Amino acid sequence: MIPLKLEVNGQAVTTEVAPATLLIDLLRGPLALTGTHAGCDTAQCGACTVLLDGQAVKSCSLLAVQAQGCRVTTVEGLAQGDTLHPLQQAFMDCHGLQCGFCTSGMMMSAACLLAKTAQPSEAQIVEALEGNLCRCTGYVNIVAAVQQAAGVMSGASA
Repeated sequence: MIPLKLEVNGQAVTTEVAPATLLIDLLRGPLALTGTHAGCDTAQCGACTVLLDGQAVKSCSLLAVQAQGCRVTTVEGLAQGDTLHPLQQAFMDCHGLQCGFCTSGMMMSAACLLAKTAQPSEAQIVEALEGNLCRCTGYVNIVAAVQQAAGVMSGASA
């Protein structure tokens, strides 16, 4: 077992993991953060996307020990208490979630984009989400949700 210290959703975490433990398995298992979904296990679908020190990463292809000393943010970490993050609200408002399986990964990729680009173009949103697959929609409502959240977060009209 390897000692591991990291920050998850603003909370210090100290634990031990086997060397081959994937970050997604740590999050969904011992930490009980099940909003991050395990989809393809090959880093193709993006359902497992989390932020690692602010960068969108596929947690199914990252060893937990690679997050040593890092900040990890999952979809559960977007909200402030009972107040939804603008992305979470926008996905609901714009019907950007169908079955919900891809939603957490989509939100985390979008959160990474919006942290860097306050008012992204539609093309920038599509590019930021291209590593995330949705099998329910044509992505129109997902892109609209990101646009709405960008407007709310920047203080512009949605």
